Amino acid sequence: MRKGYRTWIAASSAVLAASLALTGCGSGGEQKTADGRTVVTFWQQKFEDYQQAWFKKQVDTFNTNQTKIKVDLQVVPADTWPQKLKAAQAAGKAPDIATTNYGNIPAAVANGELAELDGLLPTEAFDDIKDNVRSFVTINGKHYAYPMLVEPSTVLYYRTDLAEAAGLDPAKPPASWAELDTWAAKLTQGKVKGMTIASAAPDLGWSSWGLQYNACGHLPVADDWSKSVATEPCFERLLGLYKGLYQGGYMPKQPKVGYADGTPYGQGEVAMMAGGSWVVGQLKNEFPKMIEKTAVAPFPSVDGDPSRTTATLGGWTLTVDAKSKAKQDAAEFVAWLLAGEPAIMADFFKASGFSKYTVRTSVDEALASNADASADPFMKIISERVVPNGKAEPAYPWDISLAFGTAIESAMKGGSDAPAALRKADAAINDVIKKQSLAGTAPTR
Repeated sequence: MRKGYRTWIAASSAVLAASLALTGCGSGGEQKTADGRTVVTFWQQKFEDYQQAWFKKQVDTFNTNQTKIKVDLQVVPADTWPQKLKAAQAAGKAPDIATTNYGNIPAAVANGELAELDGLLPTEAFDDIKDNVRSFVTINGKHYAYPMLVEPSTVLYYRTDLAEAAGLDPAKPPASWAELDTWAAKLTQGKVKGMTIASAAPDLGWSSWGLQYNACGHLPVADDWSKSVATEPCFERLLGLYKGLYQGGYMPKQPKVGYADGTPYGQGEVAMMAGGSWVVGQLKNEFPKMIEKTAVAPFPSVDGDPSRTTATLGGWTLTVDAKSKAKQDAAEFVAWLLAGEPAIMADFFKASGFSKYTVRTSVDEALASNADASADPFMKIISERVVPNGKAEPAYPWDISLAFGTAIESAMKGGSDAPAALRKADAAINDVIKKQSLAGTAPTR
């Protein structure tokens, strides 16, 4: 870890320790506890149970070990989050701190909802963020969130026992799309399909972002959002990948669950799976006997180049409300939790079963000396070979992604050939651009 960063952590802790005492709760940073602490409200969107427990433990620790700030943690169910947050913002009672995903940052900044964090957090905190993630939380060079984690959208999971039985080398998983097709064919045996990957437009719309980058080096929209580029021939190769797996009979024609759910793999119905990194947690919790038979690898690339993007990186941040009366106090908690002592976030990733990945170099260093992290069969591959090549999820309207996902589904299931499907997507995307006046509105990082 860099010397300057350690110095800042020590200084930050000293400031917090020197200021401690607390009474009530509320929003907007205007309330004080009986002993004079500023109350900072923190809305955490409800995630897996272990996350609620981890956030509560950390908030309790923060509240116990200083006398200046009391953080009031409130857990909000995901299905009511948008309505509750919007109503709170309209009433001027938005939480001082909120969990915010990367994709919502540009729109929130455009709407004036997020406080700029430069000046509220030390420069060293931002220097610790990995290079390929830093732009996820910036608009016009200013930071509006501090990142907590990333989750690659696409990783290849495969059964090592079935690969050996099929005469394949588990130590050399498929690296190119052509090799993936060969593996899927050889692993399709009896009732076991060789592969599962998204096959419905809503899932294809987002789960294929990384492969869109892989096929063409960019998404099917011009960088300034002025026009569609979906008809570029390179995208035909991507549609061909899905078509080959589907029409070759190597994947379930009618999957029981969506892309995000790894149950078919866990139940032994498929030998390989394209899935997000979060499936690691599902396998460990719901199908532990499958772990010893499973290996992970970066998803194959169109030409076998392992340095090309195959996954986008979704994930969560903490943001400070632009209208908060306690921006600095809120930022001090964010800095302590997400940008402070690396052991705090290392503890989170251990609690997650190493199914989510750090955005900070110093936390990587802390995990390198953690025996549990070193022993995990998946963490090293995903953190070192998938995350560094990941790109941000697109910030353009969902209708554009859905139009492209519809094109993939049409081509893979024989509704139309690839060029025709892409022409239809091209027209639909240009229609979205025109109707929503998107040209020239792409956020500048």
